[in-house]
Amino acid sequence: MRAVKLLAALALAVVAHLVGTRLLPSFPQRVDVFLAVVALFALEGRSLPALLFGLAAGLVQDSLTSGPSGLFGFADTAVAYGMARLAQRLVIQRTTGVLAVVSLAALLQQVIVGVLSFVLLPNPSLPAPLGMLEKAAATGVLAALVHSAIHRFGLEIETRRRGRMGRLRLE
Repeated sequence: MRAVKLLAALALAVVAHLVGTRLLPSFPQRVDVFLAVVALFALEGRSLPALLFGLAAGLVQDSLTSGPSGLFGFADTAVAYGMARLAQRLVIQRTTGVLAVVSLAALLQQVIVGVLSFVLLPNPSLPAPLGMLEKAAATGVLAALVHSAIHRFGLEIETRRRGRMGRLRLE
């Protein structure tokens, strides 16, 4: 069941990326929907699944972007593993905590991609520092909004389940 949810989240990220790119061609430079999905999964604190999902999401992102292949795969893998290890040591449940951690993770991912581009490519094109901060903030906001929606949905389901169980006991 967990694998189906992950595949659905990855498919939703692909759709959001494609629709966003179609509506606004500079969308991938402004928001990283793949990193938001990877970060939210990594916050569960399981290192190996987060690492593997980060690799898969990064490779899907590499296949959809026009850049060199493998940069986002490597960067998302490293960020997912780091976030999972961090989540094992810290309890990050509030939306503001998710916003801060995912924004820092997005900034780290961009730094990793920049360093890899600089080292591996003959003519790297590095983003502007202000653009990196804007993308990190936008990705953090997206992840915080999704985290909040998932949390509210879970609370609603729990409330309905308790209401149903209460009615069953009274009758």
